[in-house]
Amino acid sequence: MKRRRLALLLPLLLTACGYNTIQSYDEQASAAQGQIEVQLQRRADLVPSLVATVKGLANQELAVFGEVARARGGLLGAVQSKDPEQMANANQAMTGALGRLLAVSEAYPQLKSDAAFLKLQDELAGTENRVAVARTDYNGAVQQYNAYIRRFPAVLTAKMTGAKERKYFTATSPESREVPKVDFGTPGKP
Repeated sequence: MKRRRLALLLPLLLTACGYNTIQSYDEQASAAQGQIEVQLQRRADLVPSLVATVKGLANQELAVFGEVARARGGLLGAVQSKDPEQMANANQAMTGALGRLLAVSEAYPQLKSDAAFLKLQDELAGTENRVAVARTDYNGAVQQYNAYIRRFPAVLTAKMTGAKERKYFTATSPESREVPKVDFGTPGKP
């Protein structure tokens, strides 16, 4: 009985199984995820220099520096986890922390005119653009892969080989939906 079923399925599997296409799309998605990881790592690597530059001129903003350090640690941990959802959430947290750090810089005219700070700010902006492009490429590759493994006859091959849907790179934490709040208040007052 099993041999007969296999004999009936074998021509279908050999002519239109989609195994190679599934593997190709999975590799494309993995490569695109690797690009996100590279750009997030680059972003995390730029943060200490930016913080050091701001810190040298704005010592009283210690809470902001701590928040940036925590966000950077979270981003590095998320990159190591290779989980797109976790990376997206950590990236969103980093964006909020850096926004507050850059807002601090607005209060210091000498910092805004410092060449090292301006260069770091430009590099950070460029990296954020690269992250956006990598995220778009990854989500496109995941969409192509996920759609393919749900189509017939590839769905049969996907089930047999254990191919699973991949996660999109989207932030899902409740904090990711909130606009970052920047409040510097008056020194000495909460």
